Amino acid sequence: MKKLLPVILLLLGIGGGVGAGLALRPEPAPVEPTDGAESEEHADKAAKKDAEDGPPKGREYVDLVDQFIVPVVNDDAVSSLILVTITIEAKSGSSDRIFQAEPRIRGVLLQAMFDHANIGGFDGAFTNSSKLDRLRETFLEVAQKSFGDDITDVLIVQITRQDIA
Repeated sequence: MKKLLPVILLLLGIGGGVGAGLALRPEPAPVEPTDGAESEEHADKAAKKDAEDGPPKGREYVDLVDQFIVPVVNDDAVSSLILVTITIEAKSGSSDRIFQAEPRIRGVLLQAMFDHANIGGFDGAFTNSSKLDRLRETFLEVAQKSFGDDITDVLIVQITRQDIA
């Protein structure tokens, strides 16, 4: 019975939380009917906004195939792993050449990540904008030095730290 009581209390707590959430849920806002002219106008505005929000003209994005995995070493032992996904913004028409040079570009970006890890860039609040801004600037600098000015930006699409216990 002693082992059954916590399970029963847990189920009652979950049931009460779900019931309260359903009971206190706000009413949906009423939908006002519109005529077709307003819908077409709204669609035109949305299409124009999507065109403005797209990539800058004359640019294309190249996703690097695999994630980068960078070990963070503290006291001669790996304390965590950093996983980074990168996309390269480049001038239009240069994606094929970037894919051909991907091993060289990956090599310089990986070396930049190792250097960043060795100076403590991935310690603590590693997603702090000042740390990430320095990392982005370094990425752009080494990528342009390795490939050329066709690379206009290096975007960090995803970054994760996995601490090792």
